[in-house]
Amino acid sequence: MSRKEQIVVLGGGESGTGAALLAAQKGYAVFLSEKGQLTDAYRQQLVERGIPFEEGAHSAEQILRADKVIKSPGIPDTASMVVQLREKGVPVIDELSFALGYTRAKVIAITGTNGKTTTTLLTYHLLKEAGLKVGLAGNVGYSLSALLAAGNEYDWLVLEVSSFQLDGMPGFRPNTGILLNITPDHLDRYNHKFEHYVASKLQLCRSMTEEDALIFNAEDPVLLSALQAQPSKGQLLPVAGPGIEAAANLDEEWIRIKGPVRDTLYPHNDIVLRGRHNYLNTACAVLAAYRAGVSEASIRLSLLSFKNAPHRLEKVGEAGGVEWVNDSKATNVDAAWYALDAMQKPIVWIAGGVDKGNDYDQLAPLVRQKVKALVCMGKDNEKLLRYFDGIVPNLYSSSSLEEAMQTAAAAAQPGDVVLLAPACASFDLFKNYVDRGNQFRQKVEEFKNSR
Repeated sequence: MSRKEQIVVLGGGESGTGAALLAAQKGYAVFLSEKGQLTDAYRQQLVERGIPFEEGAHSAEQILRADKVIKSPGIPDTASMVVQLREKGVPVIDELSFALGYTRAKVIAITGTNGKTTTTLLTYHLLKEAGLKVGLAGNVGYSLSALLAAGNEYDWLVLEVSSFQLDGMPGFRPNTGILLNITPDHLDRYNHKFEHYVASKLQLCRSMTEEDALIFNAEDPVLLSALQAQPSKGQLLPVAGPGIEAAANLDEEWIRIKGPVRDTLYPHNDIVLRGRHNYLNTACAVLAAYRAGVSEASIRLSLLSFKNAPHRLEKVGEAGGVEWVNDSKATNVDAAWYALDAMQKPIVWIAGGVDKGNDYDQLAPLVRQKVKALVCMGKDNEKLLRYFDGIVPNLYSSSSLEEAMQTAAAAAQPGDVVLLAPACASFDLFKNYVDRGNQFRQKVEEFKNSR
């Protein structure tokens, strides 16, 4: 009797547990190793399927016996165990890469520093509402392996892929790729070398052929430069501003999709999402839907019914004539710029948290033009206060969300908008950006009920 191929899964979160379930179903001998603690739900799934696992440590002796290792994207390539595996010649791949070997579905894959989740969810919505048999997975929070292990079959997959996932996906070849933007982020993972991060993002289109297509933001100088240096063999479908030769143009009042006979116009008023960056995201999703065979009529209806994920330019409510907007997901300077740009009213801006080496120069002109007050929220607000002194008329410092919101409410007048767009990570006062956004929503509800 031949020996079963040994697969070790490093990491027991959504992707790791899903990979273990699929690998066991496909007949591999599976062992899962979680350095921390498994959640009760994931532990129960492993126990029910008889998959051996460990918690609290990585057992080198057992792991190094693997024929193949599936690594959770949160584990860096520099981790000691990963280094040892590679030195021994053991293949180390990402969960998505493993799962894609067990489906014939066509793939639409989306990456970029900002806007990935919104574009992924919208693309999925356009295909699903058109009646296509489509799955949603990847960095958006769902394990493709788990979906396939549960017996789901798809004709199309819409995948959000992070740079961390792309690092573990050599030879990845989506039928349609969407590359939204590349700005400095996660540089601690890439030896603080931006060019390494850029190279990771380009993994999306490196293995494409003429049958595939790359939809990309032609207004992003980093992205354009990278594609010139490393051209993709896929069909190029650029999205750009007005008057530029492109597959889609962002005009002042509508999105223009280039057609062989006539152009198709999608007015901004018929799109739920707001802000120029979201019109770009929408144009990319529409182009991907066209490639999947979705009709213009279906797209028009679906654009009106789309609901974005929480904490992304989310209109939470109005209290005392003041609008409150939750963009807690704006954890870097670029995302904060998009949020500020999307606002049409005078802004009371709540920002701050754990600074990621932010350079606020690109924000200064927009902030000077649109922000009437800045409420800094965090344990250390010195950098924000110092930079925006003289740019924003009114500056305030706070050490909690409740204090920040009380201050913002006092500074705002009817007709203003209070915008939470931190431009920073959340870990000084919150568990994560979701916790920060949820607390913001809760406080707004309290304001609404008290006024």
